[in-house]
Amino acid sequence: MNLVFENISKVFQDTVALEKINLTMSSGVYGLLGPNGAGKTTMMKIMTDLVPPSTGRVLLDGQDIAVMGAAFRKKLGYLPQDFGVYPSFTAEQFLLYIARLKGLSKYEAKRQTDDLLIMVGLEEKARKKLKGFSGGQKQRIGIAQALLGDPEILVLDEPTAGLDPEERIRFRGIISALSQQKIVLLSTHIVSDIEAIANQVILLKKGSILDVKQPSELLHGLDGKVWSVTVDAEDEAELIQKFSCSNIMHMDGKSVVRLISEHQPYPEAWPLEGCRRDAGGRGSPFADGPVSADVGHPEGAGI
Repeated sequence: MNLVFENISKVFQDTVALEKINLTMSSGVYGLLGPNGAGKTTMMKIMTDLVPPSTGRVLLDGQDIAVMGAAFRKKLGYLPQDFGVYPSFTAEQFLLYIARLKGLSKYEAKRQTDDLLIMVGLEEKARKKLKGFSGGQKQRIGIAQALLGDPEILVLDEPTAGLDPEERIRFRGIISALSQQKIVLLSTHIVSDIEAIANQVILLKKGSILDVKQPSELLHGLDGKVWSVTVDAEDEAELIQKFSCSNIMHMDGKSVVRLISEHQPYPEAWPLEGCRRDAGGRGSPFADGPVSADVGHPEGAGI
């Protein structure tokens, strides 16, 4: 199975969101990494046939996905960044509803719903209404709905947003187990997620692909660009949105987060000892904007 971006560009009025994207993807996990505004969400929406490209086409095994229509969507699982739920539904009711929308039989919808609730660790909350779920629990429901129908292609936009470290590890295990026969495109600000499960990392900046690297190659170029900052826990979400933070550690109502930047990205940020610029002088591929990364250490470990 091959998915090909063929000379894809997208223009919104006077803004070029994507420019001449050429990429071939086969089975495995692809991490999509770039600063805010790089075009990641636009690229994912084009890949899911939600937004048409201005030029070019996306091909699945030689067929244009825009022409395939419903046949393509049956092969697709999608978790958007702004995933929402029906708060009056229980977790089970919501997944059964999505399953029927995807065309699953009543029996298959029930079987997959039960299996996926177990997979994401929410079987004991199956009959609890979603309005009482935490942000992380709702995100796990989002992951479960994307997996309904056993899709061949998974497009996951910030799937670990709101997940605690234990939930993120569970998610990595799920995706790793599923990726052998699937194409998975994973956009995240948490590079440790990409490092743990991705086969390749797509570096996107200003609507163009800078490079496609293995995770180890990407991390090697981050020496000297890792910063740490401590903020109040309630300010964490704003920091993540503004600076693309990662590897958050919580202590006594505070959040300790890491940032990646050529320069001091935040007034209270300090450079981490031992993270020197490498001898080869390689610069960050995102020199004009911070990008988050966890450099491969356990959750909460200092580097």
